[in-house]
Amino acid sequence: MSFSSAVKDELRKKYFTNNEKNSKIARRSKEKDYKRELLRKLFIEKGSLSDPERFYHMEFVCNSEEEADELIALIAEFGIEARPAVRNKHIIVYIKDSEAIFDMLNILGAHKSLMEFENVRILKEMREDVQRKVNCETANINKTVSAAVRQIDDIIYIRDRIGFNSLPENLRAVAKLRLEKPDATLKELGELLSPPVSKSGVNHRLNKLSGIADKLRKSD
Repeated sequence: MSFSSAVKDELRKKYFTNNEKNSKIARRSKEKDYKRELLRKLFIEKGSLSDPERFYHMEFVCNSEEEADELIALIAEFGIEARPAVRNKHIIVYIKDSEAIFDMLNILGAHKSLMEFENVRILKEMREDVQRKVNCETANINKTVSAAVRQIDDIIYIRDRIGFNSLPENLRAVAKLRLEKPDATLKELGELLSPPVSKSGVNHRLNKLSGIADKLRKSD
């Protein structure tokens, strides 16, 4: 059974629980409840909801622009924004925001489906957060590796072109260490120097080496 069908099954059990017997009284004394019942009826008859595992989308199929406008106004009374669209000559009123769909399920009284929806949403957000962090870490690793490769290329060029003895002691020390520890981070390189140097200090020295390599290449 689809998620949308499960929601409708749950709503049918609550649909017009007071029926029509005291509808006029209900409309006057419990107008908000009546509007909830009306939305419930409209969703059962005209609505659908996508599987939240895939994407967030709730919609109602209307027969006219007037009907769509009335539905949008009704939904707006509960503080939710719905939008119209045209599909196959029908007017669609839809909601795509996950928070708004969550609120709609609560308004409709589909509390069991609401909990399932929220569990799926939480898991999706956790997976997306983990993936963002993985992507960020991967990007940082790639950036670090690329920088290290450039640094090593520059240092080897300097070594082969003019030799390390032509370099000041501070640059010579970091150049040799970078070749010995190609996978080390700037922080790790700094801790291995004697005396230790900060991460920014190591980066400054490596940039100086890159500058020397660039000048040598231009002079060739």
